Amino acid sequence: MAFNSTIDPKDNKQFEAISEEWWNPDGSLRSLHQFTPIRLEYFKSAIKRHCLGNWERTDPLSGLNILDIGCGGGLLAEPMARLGGIVTAIDSSSSAIQVAKQHAELSQLRINYKLTTAEELAESGMKFNVIYASEVIEHVCNRALFFNSIKRLLAPKSVIIITTINRTLLSLAFAKIAAEYILDIVPRGTHDFNKFLKPAELQNEALKAGIIFDDITGFKPLLDGRFRTTSITAVNYGASGSLAENPA
Repeated sequence: MAFNSTIDPKDNKQFEAISEEWWNPDGSLRSLHQFTPIRLEYFKSAIKRHCLGNWERTDPLSGLNILDIGCGGGLLAEPMARLGGIVTAIDSSSSAIQVAKQHAELSQLRINYKLTTAEELAESGMKFNVIYASEVIEHVCNRALFFNSIKRLLAPKSVIIITTINRTLLSLAFAKIAAEYILDIVPRGTHDFNKFLKPAELQNEALKAGIIFDDITGFKPLLDGRFRTTSITAVNYGASGSLAENPA
């Protein structure tokens, strides 16, 4: 792993191998499809909380520059674009970007897909009102660089949103062992338990880069495959916040 990169080559290779599965709701990424509705609800809640968007409109994100880090095939980029956002979506997997571009074209959506990394994009001087990295940070190999890159990409009035997996015995049992080896709802080898982050660790590491995560919300699976928000963060959780010098 290169110290000056956020990309883990092993993880990148794994996601390259499953690129054709991105838009198959019954395929190897079906759990991600099931998880997407609650992720979007959390995104919208965080954006509203930071007084961004016009929620009386049918396109409430109109005029907002949005960055999707680790976009994969575009499962989140497309609904954010439908909400009116000016979406830039980046990934280090060339096959994922190709799939995302093709699907956006079929969906008649304008999304600026880029084969790049957060640290490379930060050099461009681009700024965003909303930045999210969903189910991404547990694959990052240099989190300090990752957070510092995000800080450089955030506009003065903005919100940053992360969704990820806690590092607990429950997450080891359910998000790793059961999901990958028993239920077979996540491709084997997708996650490294040692890269899972406790909420306090996420907050402390982000604060060093000048980002305050002032909301932590858990996600609880339901028997029908959907999720709902909860105060329990033992497995999946979301974090949202803003620049330390410009808190919401």
